[in-house]
Amino acid sequence: MDLLDRLLGHDEWTTRQVLERAREVQDGALHTPFDIGHGSFYETAVHMIANVRTWTDLMNGVATKANRPSWDGLTLDDLIARHTEAMADFGALARRIRDEGRFDDLWTDTFDDPPRQKSYGGAIGHVLTHDMFHRGELLHILARLGVPDLLEGDLLSWEATTRDGGWS
Repeated sequence: MDLLDRLLGHDEWTTRQVLERAREVQDGALHTPFDIGHGSFYETAVHMIANVRTWTDLMNGVATKANRPSWDGLTLDDLIARHTEAMADFGALARRIRDEGRFDDLWTDTFDDPPRQKSYGGAIGHVLTHDMFHRGELLHILARLGVPDLLEGDLLSWEATTRDGGWS
């Protein structure tokens, strides 16, 4: 397994674990306002998952501001399903770029005004580090909501957890 596969596996699995742990809080608590992230667990999770979807669509050249899906009123199950789908698509794109040796190739970010060129490798790295940053906020919010024994979320802990059960 190379570094990209490790980072993708860690990101998908760890975010899913955090979302699953959110099931332990009372209904409505995921919308409790906090002074971190995007204001609540729900809004921060939506931001993360929508970010993966948007960057993937941008790099694939299919994103437009008009065709963005609604993120209003989603359940935790909806968020987990969208996370799973977005990460599968993102992972496929990232691995294709790696396999084609195109990390340094440029693509045009049409959401920038004016549109700007970015490298695939930079954008892929951005998505993964962006998720790690916000995942830490989600863990902080869950702790403040009283969820005990949260995972640390680091790469080596993921590797130790998944090595015996296979790379998920």
